[in-house]
Amino acid sequence: MSLAHGHMHHVPALVASSAPGDTSVEYTCPMHPEVVQLGPGSCPVCGMALEPKTITAEAPEDHELTDMTRRLVVSASLSIPLFALAMGHMVFDAVARVVPMHVRPWIELGLATPVVVWGGWPFFVRFFASLRTRNLNMFTLIGLGVGVAYGYSLVALFFADRFPDELKDMHGMVEVYFEAAAVITTLVLVGQVLELRARSRTGAAVRALLGLAPKTAHVVTDEGDVEVPVEHLAEGDKLRVRPGEKVPVDALIIEGESAVDESMLTGEPLPVDKKPGDRLIAGTLNAHGSLIARAEKVGKDTLLASIVQQVADAQRSRAPIQKLADQVSAVFVPVVIGVALLALGLWWWQGSLSLGLVNAVAVLIIACPCALGLATPISIMVAMGRGASAGILFKDAEAVETLRSVDTLVVDKTGTLTLGKPKLVGVWPAATFAEDEVLRLAASLEQGSEHPIAAAIVEGARARSLRLAAASGFDSLSGKGISGVVEGRSLLIGTVKLLAERGVTSFPSSEVVEERRSAGHTAMLVAIDGAFAGIVAVMDPLKDTTRAALDALRAEGVQVVMLTGDSATTARAVARSLGIDEVVAEVLPADKARVVEELKAKGRIVAMAGDGVNDAPALASAHVGIAMGTGTDVAMHSAHVTLVKGDLRGIARARVLSRATMRNIRSNLFFAFAYNALGVPVAAGVLYPFFDTLLSPMLAALAMSLSSVSVIANALRLRRVALPQ
Repeated sequence: MSLAHGHMHHVPALVASSAPGDTSVEYTCPMHPEVVQLGPGSCPVCGMALEPKTITAEAPEDHELTDMTRRLVVSASLSIPLFALAMGHMVFDAVARVVPMHVRPWIELGLATPVVVWGGWPFFVRFFASLRTRNLNMFTLIGLGVGVAYGYSLVALFFADRFPDELKDMHGMVEVYFEAAAVITTLVLVGQVLELRARSRTGAAVRALLGLAPKTAHVVTDEGDVEVPVEHLAEGDKLRVRPGEKVPVDALIIEGESAVDESMLTGEPLPVDKKPGDRLIAGTLNAHGSLIARAEKVGKDTLLASIVQQVADAQRSRAPIQKLADQVSAVFVPVVIGVALLALGLWWWQGSLSLGLVNAVAVLIIACPCALGLATPISIMVAMGRGASAGILFKDAEAVETLRSVDTLVVDKTGTLTLGKPKLVGVWPAATFAEDEVLRLAASLEQGSEHPIAAAIVEGARARSLRLAAASGFDSLSGKGISGVVEGRSLLIGTVKLLAERGVTSFPSSEVVEERRSAGHTAMLVAIDGAFAGIVAVMDPLKDTTRAALDALRAEGVQVVMLTGDSATTARAVARSLGIDEVVAEVLPADKARVVEELKAKGRIVAMAGDGVNDAPALASAHVGIAMGTGTDVAMHSAHVTLVKGDLRGIARARVLSRATMRNIRSNLFFAFAYNALGVPVAAGVLYPFFDTLLSPMLAALAMSLSSVSVIANALRLRRVALPQ
């Protein structure tokens, strides 16, 4: 249960209460960023628990969640027997026989007091803060409902002789409502624990990003290499990046050549050849070859740090859950309090202060926001369980609410539309060469390379049962290709430029290679003994489900936009085969988030689907970020929805579930509001002049419980929602 946090007006940047924790870290309210304090606490405006402004690589201990969980466990263990005792005698005679009526209230007092006083203490703190700052919120009603029910019961137990006879039973005792106070407290604690657990995951994406960067770096000095912490590096430091090590900061290569795996930032599977003059990005992996580079950007200036900041900002900008309940609470809370006071005043004016108190308590209990608080989160919890069984993981209620309204889907190409694993698609030999011979010799030489394209060529040759030979003199020509000798024959595999530099004649023009790219291929030229021998091409194939998924989304009126770091030619070829009209190619990580923001600025409801770290800012800043479960952890942490199998058809299923869930939530909210609209006047005594009928706080508590049960029962219907296959 996530409670609504309405407020009357803003207050200065201060907080009402603090919790144990690190008092050197600044905490802020996700709803009210103007509220800032050192150390954890609760917001004086909405009562929400504060969260740290700066996220560190290590997950901090969540003192608020630990505290609330402990209070919930103790409160639930006491509330369950208390509720059974209080309600049991109305159903089972055995309970009434075992526990005498005059003893029952004292046992209830003993069970309820720890729950209300200790378990509900944080809510009373926020209740008094809401009064002091005049920011009435749901904790105002909770504090009043629990406090008045418990306080009235104390008075009724100890001063029963002061009450009118019509309120006493045969034993001369007045009905008490300890169980209502305890159960309300426990239900609110359940909501707080669920909310805090959900919010604790929002920093996971940033922590995963921070974990990409190495902790130390090797600085080259006159005395040799020195290992130092990354935070001690300065611009201009000369660094050595060994094979298999991650790049510590953004740097410029001054010595050495290598292939660098940038997939953790770009999502693209192909390592990038690097040579002197090329730039390195912090967090990327040096596959092979030692590099010496000069640090250019360190600390918060690196590209990785920039992405971290973008993700953090996008997450903090998201609206909290239960916006509808937030909007009505500013009116609902004072109206309920006003009705309770009006009931008290009218009955007092009619000469019965006792009946006035009873009716005021009934109003506060029946209006306590348990059903309202449960209306959205119980549906969300059931929907998330239904989604998980279908391979759809929702991160929060906001995603469920928004997904049904999405009109634009931005998709990354590699790993989202495609498998992310290149495969051999063809060999086009020159006139005097045989196709299998060209492939066999090329694959024999490529065995010495760790590049995914090389792996695709080798795998393709083995699939044809070709016998590969040993290669000698292997040389990786960074950014151009490779060379070597196989069976005494000199081989070159690479670009048109490489073959031209080595004096190879009669090879096709760049237009021929571009033609292969226009088919979505990555094409490499092969020369044998100085003569052009053919073209070998690989391609990252589309997922089998991609076309059907996009067709289904377009049929629902969703516009699809492809966003990729690949070349424009290759991207257009893939888009053309899928019927995608809008393509944005050759984009940098920061540009992806910018494109999403531009689409949002045009009034579109944007979903972004991707799988790489470079997609993380765009995933976080989209109205709904959708990550492939086959992609990187950071993408999944940044996204609002994860498709476990990486199947885009899951988006159509998720939209069906989103629509069903919102219908369910609307009916739940209708139940909750209608229940209050009918129950509050009845509890206030409007039927008394006509039917001589009053609603006792006991029946109000029962009605309050039944309203929650009706909301839960309605939400459970979501388990049977049929999702498209």
